[in-house]
Amino acid sequence: MTMLERKHTTDRMSQIVTHGDTIYLAGQVGEGATVTEQTRDMLAKVDALLKEAGSSREHMLQAIIWLADMADFAEMNAVWDEWVPKGHAPARAAGEAALATPDFLVEVIITAAKAGWR
Repeated sequence: MTMLERKHTTDRMSQIVTHGDTIYLAGQVGEGATVTEQTRDMLAKVDALLKEAGSSREHMLQAIIWLADMADFAEMNAVWDEWVPKGHAPARAAGEAALATPDFLVEVIITAAKAGWR
């Protein structure tokens, strides 16, 4: 039987859902006035959630990134490219979307494997 675990759960959503050796994170956003600031803060939240779930950025499987404006794609990628460990880039998609509030400029959803999984 595969174990299912939810963490930081409200009536609406869980921040982490683990099913077997696969970890699903809810969409993460960051604080700040610029895409650079929000991306850095957002990815710090991803790091913390992955660690709590028994994983790390080296074990990411997929990333889905939404930008409020695709004109910010290069700015977001500059932060992303520094953050992703060389040789461990996940499958990734990025697109433009209306985010939950006008203050949000970037959001990411991450799927990862537990550390030690091969």
